[in-house]
Amino acid sequence: MKNKNLRPIQKKLLNILVKNVDEPLTIRKMMDLLDASSTSVIAHHLTQLEKNGYIKKNPYNPRDYQVLKNGPEKKITFLNLYGLAHCGPNGSILDGNPVERIPISTRLLSFPSYKAFMVKAKGDSMKPKINEGDFVIVEKNRRPEDKTIVVCVNNGESIIKKFKREKRGVILMSLNPKYPPFLAEEDFRIEGEVKSVITNKI
Repeated sequence: MKNKNLRPIQKKLLNILVKNVDEPLTIRKMMDLLDASSTSVIAHHLTQLEKNGYIKKNPYNPRDYQVLKNGPEKKITFLNLYGLAHCGPNGSILDGNPVERIPISTRLLSFPSYKAFMVKAKGDSMKPKINEGDFVIVEKNRRPEDKTIVVCVNNGESIIKKFKREKRGVILMSLNPKYPPFLAEEDFRIEGEVKSVITNKI
């Protein structure tokens, strides 16, 4: 991993993060390993590593970070934008050609940009969180946790739904109460987990 633009302490910190990627460290543990004067020093250097594209941090959990082994990421990436269209039997929304490629700052993504794609929402079943015409940023993930909002293909139809697994199968749920939950078909696959929404609602 190239890290020519980093200060010596940042290089050491990055190496520590790489070595402990399977068991993320607390900021205090990082402070001890680097013999730093305070946790705020470590927090500052973590911010610099993120700013320079070497790691992705979860702002709500200091132990939740990803080391970008092929980093640093470019400041701007182009995400494939797909329409919510029919895919055919056993098809994937990602099989077809993207409608467009949308430039976006990688700092807006909480995960590596190579896992990201976008869809343009249609319909009102996921209101108030997602409105028709909104741009939805998705992380490729075939096995997200239950009760998350996902982009999926159900019997050839590409849709955005909240889901949960039950003994009888996968239940797909809308956020708009006028649409009842329903059981997913046998031809069902999850494409990714919805991470953020760029709304067109004024």
